[in-house]
Amino acid sequence: MNNRALTENHVHFVQQGQGAPVILIHGLAASLLDWTELLPTLASNGYAGYALDLLGHGNSYKPPRLEDYHIENVFDHFRAWLEQLQPASPLILVGHSLGGYLAMEYALRYPGRVRALVLGNPFYSLQQLPALLRIHYQKPRINSEMINRAPEWVIRMVVDLTSLSIRNGYVLPEKVRKQTALDYKRAHPGIFNLPTTIRDLLPLAPRIHLPSLVLWGSRDQTLAPASFPKLAASLPNAQTATIKAGHVPHQSHAEEFNRRVLGFLQNLPNSH
Repeated sequence: MNNRALTENHVHFVQQGQGAPVILIHGLAASLLDWTELLPTLASNGYAGYALDLLGHGNSYKPPRLEDYHIENVFDHFRAWLEQLQPASPLILVGHSLGGYLAMEYALRYPGRVRALVLGNPFYSLQQLPALLRIHYQKPRINSEMINRAPEWVIRMVVDLTSLSIRNGYVLPEKVRKQTALDYKRAHPGIFNLPTTIRDLLPLAPRIHLPSLVLWGSRDQTLAPASFPKLAASLPNAQTATIKAGHVPHQSHAEEFNRRVLGFLQNLPNSH
């Protein structure tokens, strides 16, 4: 797709099903294809599922300048898209990693528009990252050049080695590893500037009184697993669930992830 032909507010998304609206928000360097397993599960259980590509990702608009890749711009792009949907009822937001950050931000700013949150391995503070990774993200121009110049086979090799690690407790399906590498390459390199532009949401979490499910892989090597129960303890109305998985349980253990999400949704107050 020629990004020059896209308007600045263009959001690529897919929708399945009818019923209460559920918005699926992917993480950094991913795409709406993260939700290939969850979207039809929602649709077949009476929900209207929406999955989008965030700004700079997938087939959505990609600003040309590195300076444009600030979390506020991504949030504004996401917010404007939600307003265009004109949902008939409050939203259920399902966010993974960076998507969890955006879901929490939206709930903080527009609590009346949200019914519930599902936060999968949520990224809410730079302190969740290993020290070396924090340093890595503080060099956005170098990161951008490295990703831009790396051939797809190199990205794929890194993805394969990471996903096949025994310590992760999972092996990603081959089609998922292939898609992960493709998503890295088709995202604008400027997205790697985003982690250092977030604010720490932990002190603000007590303001989110919505029913919430914090669900994570206990062997996450990207974000500290101990950070997830800390967030859940700060949310006034949160449930927790863990899966013996790494950073992407919605892909590595989709059946269990989907079952837990669906169970939470079906037990929400005033659930259909």
